[in-house]
Amino acid sequence: MRTVAVTKIGSLRDPDESARGRVGIVELPDQPLGPEDVRIRVAYAAICGSDPHLAEGFFGTDVPIGLGHELSGVVEAVGDGVRTGIRVGDRVAGNFLRFCGSCGPCRDGRQQFCEHIQDYNRPGMAETVTWHESQAYRLPESVSLRQGCLLEPVSVAVRIADKTRLRVGDRVAVCGGGPIGQLALQVMRLHGATSLTLIEPIAARREMALAAGAEHVIDPVGEDQAARAAEITGGRGYDVVIDASGSTRAVRGLLDIAAKGGTVVYGAMYPHDFEMPLNLSDALYLKELTLTGVFVSPYAFPRAVQLLPLLDLDALSATWFPFDQAVEAFAAHLSGEHPKVLIRCNDLDSHDLDSHDLDEGGAS
Repeated sequence: MRTVAVTKIGSLRDPDESARGRVGIVELPDQPLGPEDVRIRVAYAAICGSDPHLAEGFFGTDVPIGLGHELSGVVEAVGDGVRTGIRVGDRVAGNFLRFCGSCGPCRDGRQQFCEHIQDYNRPGMAETVTWHESQAYRLPESVSLRQGCLLEPVSVAVRIADKTRLRVGDRVAVCGGGPIGQLALQVMRLHGATSLTLIEPIAARREMALAAGAEHVIDPVGEDQAARAAEITGGRGYDVVIDASGSTRAVRGLLDIAAKGGTVVYGAMYPHDFEMPLNLSDALYLKELTLTGVFVSPYAFPRAVQLLPLLDLDALSATWFPFDQAVEAFAAHLSGEHPKVLIRCNDLDSHDLDSHDLDEGGAS
């Protein structure tokens, strides 16, 4: 089975070609179809901001490391014991992780710490992927396969919303205008956020956020971030502050713009050795801030499916490359010139009702 994988450990951005990490297409063994499994012919797989971290050895260094956890496709086989009603021909997306449901954390309502969470973590940037039936969700009819591969990042935005404990009318700021930041901003808008603000240095991303419903944008490089936040919130600060940037520079100033009693959610992946100074007296005693993070997306996928038709996903699904141009797709992702880059693993667009519109914006 042909799969996009890390073939050499190292930063994909390293200027030294001899030290630079590499991505390529390799042959991996076919995944077995168990009685409760579904085999999916993959239509689109999106490149995630975490994928370059895999090339850097964040989760291990034994290559090849298969990639791909944001995907959509069409079911081509089901096991004899499948009970969810999923059938051959269904258009699906889903959770790259299987929560076992039986271990201590799963039974205690903390699926994200499932003791068997890696058992079905299989690379989906491939010709096919085989998942447990609990991982797959049918796509709404109005959502294309190209849009549907964004279900997993939408689930992250839903999980972020869960962690904010947002009250309707709360003032909300999102730092970072990448895919997760843009989706979190849209989910916050639907959730009743006010003074909705994106903090982002790249002008095109600020414009994208405004088009999607942001009320305000802040350029943290060209503007005084704290002063603008005070102006927007009438000096009160934001009740909810979300970091979706993963930037060690950006996160340092977010506690300063949070309101007293506010919540700050760190919803990105950070360098494993990064430590941020924290003044406990200011942040936790005087301001009583709640600080929390996001690992994966337990209990979020059913609601993320419901939200898909309500979100503006066009800009995030506009740029795609054919499977055989996976290396070029990663180069486009690293360039930062596109909101999101997808790889079309198989041409299954005929399964979409609006297939005649799907080739616009392709990079083939």
